[in-house]
Amino acid sequence: MLLISLFIATLFLAYSNGANDNFKGVATLFGSRTSSYQTAILWATFTTLGGAATATFLASTLIKNFSGKGLVPDAIANLPEFHLAVAIATGLTVLIATLMGFPISTTHSLIGALVGAGLVAIGLKVNFAVLGTSFVLPLFLSPIVAIPFGAAIYSLSGYINSKWHLPVNQKMIDTCHFLSAGVVSFARGLNDTPKISSLILVIEYFSVQGGMITIAIAMALGGLLNSQKVAVTMSEKITSLNPPQGLSANIVTGILVIAASLFGLPVSTTHVSVGSIFGVGLTGKKANMGVFYQILLSWILTLPTAAIISGIIYRLLQG
Repeated sequence: MLLISLFIATLFLAYSNGANDNFKGVATLFGSRTSSYQTAILWATFTTLGGAATATFLASTLIKNFSGKGLVPDAIANLPEFHLAVAIATGLTVLIATLMGFPISTTHSLIGALVGAGLVAIGLKVNFAVLGTSFVLPLFLSPIVAIPFGAAIYSLSGYINSKWHLPVNQKMIDTCHFLSAGVVSFARGLNDTPKISSLILVIEYFSVQGGMITIAIAMALGGLLNSQKVAVTMSEKITSLNPPQGLSANIVTGILVIAASLFGLPVSTTHVSVGSIFGVGLTGKKANMGVFYQILLSWILTLPTAAIISGIIYRLLQG
């Protein structure tokens, strides 16, 4: 019964993740009116599934990182109760943010949930050194890198165009924009699927490949059915976008997230994507600082919220 509950809770987490995250890769397509909402989310779903499939071969490091091993003793990390508390707490945290329209990090939520359950299980014996080097540092650095990188790429493209007066073919820009959005969504599937899959691999029935495929399907459904509020925030509220700005933001996000996946660094696609979009918005002085600060606050609250929920659930499961 406990393993069935873990399976259902992990699917719930994957659904919540898809609802909050799937549209982020294609937000610039919709925001710049390069495509309709329906076309954008279908493209995101297809390319995210492609990334998830590829993750079964390339992302074993992330599976190990998010199993809890190294953060807490293996005896705790292998308990279904531990994984169940983490899955429920992460899913609830992400779903609440989704319903409020805030694009938060599932990665950040997972880390908070792992820490919360770990603190209840073993107190201050949680390996905070591993937490800092393997999790927190990459998460905080990713938006710091993405904002200036996004601004620089867009400014550079504008400079090159003005310097050499290159003819701009709108159809070519739109094609590149679609491809870049696909790359971002692919990268998100590559980076997020193994993190969630790690929670159900204590169920012996699942192989790594089987777990990831199951998670990918649930993520796709979440994105198709519940992306609207986060879509509006990402596409319209952070900044107004034109196609070249959207293309620049997507190039930055794709490069950073794919590089992180290959090196096993658990960066947040959310942090990178929001940072890139905000960065290009700054160059045109159209970035909405108020909305950006609200998103930052939601990021700050993500980890403690997930930790508190996870700690409470793990204590309840202990009976």
